[in-house]
Amino acid sequence: MLLSFQMLPEQPVPELLDAVALADGLGYHGCYSADEIYHKDAWLLFAAAAQRTERIRLGPCVAPIYMREPTYVAQLAATLDELSGGRAEVVFGIGNIAMLEQYGIEWRGTRPIARLREAHQVMRTVLDDGAIDFKGDFYSYTGVTTAARPVQEHLPLKVGAMGGPKSMQLAGEIADGLHTACAYSLKALGYAAEHFRVGVERAGRSLDGLDLGDSLLGAIAPDGEVARRAGRTLAAFYIPSMPPALLERHGIEPERVVSVTEAFAAGDVQRALEATPKEIADRIMVAGTPEDWVRWLTETYAPAGLNHALVSFTDPFTLRAWAGIEVEGLPDLGEQVRIVGEQVIPELGSL
Repeated sequence: MLLSFQMLPEQPVPELLDAVALADGLGYHGCYSADEIYHKDAWLLFAAAAQRTERIRLGPCVAPIYMREPTYVAQLAATLDELSGGRAEVVFGIGNIAMLEQYGIEWRGTRPIARLREAHQVMRTVLDDGAIDFKGDFYSYTGVTTAARPVQEHLPLKVGAMGGPKSMQLAGEIADGLHTACAYSLKALGYAAEHFRVGVERAGRSLDGLDLGDSLLGAIAPDGEVARRAGRTLAAFYIPSMPPALLERHGIEPERVVSVTEAFAAGDVQRALEATPKEIADRIMVAGTPEDWVRWLTETYAPAGLNHALVSFTDPFTLRAWAGIEVEGLPDLGEQVRIVGEQVIPELGSL
């Protein structure tokens, strides 16, 4: 099994770059990053990180195609690939639904799956050929060329999808992999794996070499209860972004978290956190000691059919910035990256 570092890049830039460099040395497969206005710019961070790393792969997760024109995503990725000596990849998708709404972008009823398929075709063409003439339902180009050329013979393009099932099936049909998000229960993990396989079989492809991963929110510490307290706090922030069907796959009735969503919508973070039951937060994050992490990855995650785990760490900076709270004894970002690299990754080699 592969394990990667998933950034929510808000910490000071030196701290973020130190964490990526540390992950590189500890054997993490990749460093991915949210590509959203809320955080620091992922692509600039990757460009800087490329100069401080040697083997770790770098890419957005996810690049939102309703906001980033696909030829420009391809240009960014090809430039990053040259900077990193062939270590770039792209996870692309519809994007953060709440963010699209804030920008007044209407995506419902606009054939988003067809747009994803066409965006993939555009990016694949630009990456492979350096030029594109194309007229589709969503994108049209005449004589567009770029000097940005990837070093890799085949720069991976993967689909990011949380709700499914059609986007997950599309990933299996056309892409180099699927990165889902906020899936922790056997039912939620199995759902993503099942629909990814549907697309693979539909296209007559093989699962060999395809990447099936999940972006996980978590915390790790020598004291498991410290990690769980931190993880529960950040997990609450993700409840409003989880579709009702995804909540139900975790045994959570959407009605039980209406008050949480309403409080966040009103900007009342404290009320939202107070309204989030511990038993619900525990279902939508992974937190504990290194032993807890290894047990969950080997007994729940891998058996569900996934081969790649992307971990976002709940660190003291994020807790202060998002919730204004402190959890005594919680390791900082770099230390959590180190604990996973030294005590979890070595235990996953046989999976």
